[in-house]
Amino acid sequence: MKTPCIGICKNKDGVCTGCHRTMSEIQQWRHLTDEQRDTKMEQIHKVVSTHTCQQCGQPAYCEISAGESHCWCFEITKRDTTSIKGVHCLCRSCLSKLPIKVG
Repeated sequence: MKTPCIGICKNKDGVCTGCHRTMSEIQQWRHLTDEQRDTKMEQIHKVVSTHTCQQCGQPAYCEISAGESHCWCFEITKRDTTSIKGVHCLCRSCLSKLPIKVG
């Protein structure tokens, strides 16, 4: 896969509204192997998951839960998660919809 870009790119607080990659993921894309790119897109498109999003009930992928030291959610503008109860992070779609954290 060369790029998942669908030509409607807009950086919305750290996440592309077209392909749903973080700005960091977009920048690093050319350094990934085809297998790594496919894996990343499977995570984004909820083909591969580590848990169920507690907001929407859909599959979600957390890199920390998968044993990594860094997660995609660290790369976006911080959201106000005070209304969220539970131990797992949200899927990209639900987390992106939360208001930006103030202060």
